[in-house]
Amino acid sequence: MATKRPRNPKGDGKAPRPRKKKRKMRLSLRQNKITKSDNYTDSVGWSQNNTGRVLEDAPKPTGPEIIIVQCEMCGSRLKIPKPKKHRYTVTCSYSECGHIMNFD
Repeated sequence: MATKRPRNPKGDGKAPRPRKKKRKMRLSLRQNKITKSDNYTDSVGWSQNNTGRVLEDAPKPTGPEIIIVQCEMCGSRLKIPKPKKHRYTVTCSYSECGHIMNFD
């Protein structure tokens, strides 16, 4: 068994130091209550106002919609603008075919 160090009974020179108090740390994961009435605004870092550039996709110009039709005779694919009416006819643009297709 280890023996204790003998105390200095004479009291030469130095007085014994008082022990430091241990700091108590509060370890909790609970967040302080934040109410809806608190209006915290962070003024450091990224700007909060909407006066700057907005990074969004630029609207693409919408042209006429195009549909693809395949000729029944020669099999060539034709790109035509989307018809506005329910019934329409399409003529094959291939010079040797010239087939007329009726859609109802």
